[in-house]
Amino acid sequence: MSEQNITRIHLNGKELILIGTAHVSKQSAEEVKQVIEAEQPDSVCVELDEQRYQSITADNKWKDMDIFKVIKEKKATLLLMNLFISSFQKRMAKQFDIKPGQEMIQGIESAKETGAELVLADRNIQITFSRIWHGVGLWGRAKLLMSIVYSVFNNEEISEEELERLKTEDMLNTMLHDLTVSFPRLKKPLIDERDQYLAQKIKEAPGDKVVAVLGAAHVPGIKEQIKQDHDLDRLNERPKKSIAPSIIGWMIPILILGMIGYAFYTNPSVGADLTLSWVLWNSAFAAIGAAIAFGHPLTILTALILAPLTSLYPLLAAGWFAGLVEAYIRKPKVADFESLSDDVYSVKGFWSNNVTRILLVVVLTNLGSTLGTVIGGADVVRQFMQNIFG
Repeated sequence: MSEQNITRIHLNGKELILIGTAHVSKQSAEEVKQVIEAEQPDSVCVELDEQRYQSITADNKWKDMDIFKVIKEKKATLLLMNLFISSFQKRMAKQFDIKPGQEMIQGIESAKETGAELVLADRNIQITFSRIWHGVGLWGRAKLLMSIVYSVFNNEEISEEELERLKTEDMLNTMLHDLTVSFPRLKKPLIDERDQYLAQKIKEAPGDKVVAVLGAAHVPGIKEQIKQDHDLDRLNERPKKSIAPSIIGWMIPILILGMIGYAFYTNPSVGADLTLSWVLWNSAFAAIGAAIAFGHPLTILTALILAPLTSLYPLLAAGWFAGLVEAYIRKPKVADFESLSDDVYSVKGFWSNNVTRILLVVVLTNLGSTLGTVIGGADVVRQFMQNIFG
């Protein structure tokens, strides 16, 4: 058994054994197996949270998903991003003939075989995404989404340089590598905070001997952070939402309704023109979004009719209604859920699978409605100023 990728730390009477794994190396899984069998630890920590643990251990997890509940709980975008990541992992697996997360799966299996307690040591991926989302700003969010989408639909082979980086980074870091260069602040929630979280969970793991299965990129940071105590509750906090977007969200419809109402009062024909402009821009872009997602004609009609109304009430969104209609008309079958992990590998699969099409309907309709609100609102203001004030 080679000690090259193993770091041993003695702290407060405990022996902590960190295994730095390579996510695209078949040898890492075998090394994890050998170390755990030889050391017989009391606990085995793996770099997973509950969601990712279920993702790699439950083959039928998609079959239990309630798509209506996903839409109603406003989780369509998050689920779509998770599927994009799954697609990226699938492409990696195909090129390197590996199973993503194999070293983590081996850690889980070896923990069961040796009777060690399994500890899911990483922070919830939704909280990490939430803290990333909060820290990069509007332009950063756009680049983040584009980076993830590009990684899914880019069919180029991984270069030798990228291959070397993949051997020392976890999958999330790999996908967002370019973004961390553009936005250095991203490093804190993506890497630094997770190093702190992992270090604390490893320290708190039960027993006198603990083995931790980690991506090699995290080992140096954990070696430093494990010397200090970290507040897990603080690291688990979701960023407080700013009230500014909410205020703006309510001010826009009030402003638009005020202009239209005043226009009708002073000149009904101008009021009618403003109303028509608002309706046409909102309806057109929302319907286009639903159409791009290959939504059912009734789904597109729903987006067309409801977008001008939902845009005036910030607590509602046209995409939710369009998604519910799409889910009702084209309710996903068992086969859609069974083939989901394969379908997310290609553009055709994303648009043909009923599950992902519904998610695309929600996201693209909302995106279209937002764009329609911006353009339509600007056009209403322009016509109002032109006609009322000359």
